[in-house]
Amino acid sequence: MRRALIITPNWIGDVLMAQPFFMLLKQLHHKVVLDAVAPAWVAPVLARMPEIRTIYSTNLKHGKLQLWQRCQLGRTLRGAGYEAAYVLPNSLKSALILWFSGIPLRIGYTGEKRYMLLNVLHQNPPRDERTLMVPHYAALAFAPGAKLPANLPEPHLDIDLNELVRVSNRFNLDTRVPLIAFCPGAEYGPAKRWPPEHFAALARMISQSFPYIQIIVLGSPQDQVVAQIIVKHAPNVRNLCGQTSLGEACALVMSASAVVSNDSGLMHVAAALRRPVVALYGSTDPRHTPPLSGLAKVQWLHLKCSPCFARECPLGHMNCLRELSAKQVFGDLHHILIANT
Repeated sequence: MRRALIITPNWIGDVLMAQPFFMLLKQLHHKVVLDAVAPAWVAPVLARMPEIRTIYSTNLKHGKLQLWQRCQLGRTLRGAGYEAAYVLPNSLKSALILWFSGIPLRIGYTGEKRYMLLNVLHQNPPRDERTLMVPHYAALAFAPGAKLPANLPEPHLDIDLNELVRVSNRFNLDTRVPLIAFCPGAEYGPAKRWPPEHFAALARMISQSFPYIQIIVLGSPQDQVVAQIIVKHAPNVRNLCGQTSLGEACALVMSASAVVSNDSGLMHVAAALRRPVVALYGSTDPRHTPPLSGLAKVQWLHLKCSPCFARECPLGHMNCLRELSAKQVFGDLHHILIANT
């Protein structure tokens, strides 16, 4: 196999958990060139993966059929010479691109009964079984039902040193002083978000023990309200939410001595960049989507009601995150900072 196309997942964390699959393809087919079709909002992460050559960036809307746009994209891919294509999302509409492309070998999970669209089908896991996402994607590199290697590779992103310098200069950060990045957002919903008051309390603890450290908040424009609450209660924190591109946020995470993050895309970015990260879990399960790095520390209370995987707390109390204290998180962070500053 010389050229293959990948329809990537729609979210940053899922794309990073798919990277070991890209690595396996390169190991199994040494000369293969891998290209990707990906939403514009995850393309900057793929651009920092050495396994991917060309990215077809799309603006297809999540949950929308957009049949004509998918047909047009598929036709664009027809003459590219792809011998095989892999579709990682489970939806019917994601496989339509491959159908329109005419790529001869189309591989993916059965998903939404995609029997006519794909010709190498892997069976979905049972609905009541939540599998680790990394082996779920990695299985597509092999024949259906094949046994996976015992040790799968871990995600890894490349950040250019010049990009680090440029981004630090743009935001006027002192590269001689340790930096901590807070990532208080989580696109899925509020049940994944540690309270902003807890982030603020953590910032005050950091300043008391390490008064010279810089603290920034990273996230999308939608995280501005949360970031403003943090800064209101901890004026030593600098709010950069909505001010960075995703690529710049990756560079700032790479520059950080430590990252404190909800279960989010930036948490997975931090793990892939081998930065020490304290990962905060509430409604989700670190056994399902863990930060894939030996430098990561997971904080999860594992209450009886958790994980519920809901967007909003079904019980209305958010105890899985509210009862996770700033002092408890600072314990992990303190060990990281003592070791690295």
